[in-house]
Amino acid sequence: MHAVRLHAFGPAENLTYEEVPDPLPGPGQVRIAVRAAGVHLLDATLRAGVGQGPLPLPELPTIPGREVAGTVEALGEGTPEHWLGQQVTVHLGRAPGGYAELAVADATALQPIPETLSAAQAVAMIGTGRTVMGVLRGTDIRAEHTVLVLSAAGGMGALLTQYAKHQGARVIGAAGGPAKTATVRELGADLAVDYSRPDWADRIRVAYGERPVHHLFDGPGGTLSRTALGLLAHGSTHYAYGGSSSLLSGTGGRQEEPGQRGQTGQAESGEAPEEALPSAESTEEKAARGIAVRPLEAGFMLEHKRELETEALELAGKGVLTPLVHTFPLAEAGAAHRALETRGTTGKVVLVP
Repeated sequence: MHAVRLHAFGPAENLTYEEVPDPLPGPGQVRIAVRAAGVHLLDATLRAGVGQGPLPLPELPTIPGREVAGTVEALGEGTPEHWLGQQVTVHLGRAPGGYAELAVADATALQPIPETLSAAQAVAMIGTGRTVMGVLRGTDIRAEHTVLVLSAAGGMGALLTQYAKHQGARVIGAAGGPAKTATVRELGADLAVDYSRPDWADRIRVAYGERPVHHLFDGPGGTLSRTALGLLAHGSTHYAYGGSSSLLSGTGGRQEEPGQRGQTGQAESGEAPEEALPSAESTEEKAARGIAVRPLEAGFMLEHKRELETEALELAGKGVLTPLVHTFPLAEAGAAHRALETRGTTGKVVLVP
């Protein structure tokens, strides 16, 4: 089979397209003919040689990637026969191997692909969609609320924008550049603002008032987060994930109950996080405004992994959520990494063999 391999940590150019032996499924496993492989910013971080949270740097050479979708074409010993020929998607967990024409996975981790979804859409929901479900767990978005989504044209942002509109809320989507703001409008946002412009927050104030936002979905963190905090109404909620999760954990605001949320430490937004900067407001100021900070807890995501995957795929299958995908040929994985790292993508980045 053909696969993308990494022989030395470093830049995206270190990803090479090679011919390698076909993997063999072990007991309880399946082999998948891959039709779509998800690309995550974490893949680029590990490729560069930077360990991330609980994931150690892989032994080299390695085939990156932990999200695949395709057809089950071979079974390992003891694997139920009904999986053969099924269209499935799966998150491979800590074991990489997704950037390839064939991938091996545990049968217990497989999720059937709804008939209404393509393989690329399914692979977007198995990882990015699952994270969105984790962010949304326990939210109370109502028709009378205003929602602000940062990186609204990214993989997570696009899904969050659609979900908030489905709930009947007024949605503001912020993205970088005219093309991405046009995409945000197509997603249904009531107002799309270009956060590469210095007056983006003022545009929101002119349209809806000084502090109109009840729910802030913040993946980038950094300077964008600092500016957006100034738009939050009294008693609002700041959902921090990706780059902003580490920025806001423990920096103030009304924290959720212990054990509900923590930090993932890695962006799923589809765009690289902003440089982490201190919050523009003190702990006292946030508390006085009643702002609840809800970072995303890795332990929560692991404990509820399968049910969140199922929720994400069901909502996509019903058409409530439609993931945006930005595809690259498998052989151009390096270009996909470069585009992701430089904010040159829209939606979830997917490799197609």
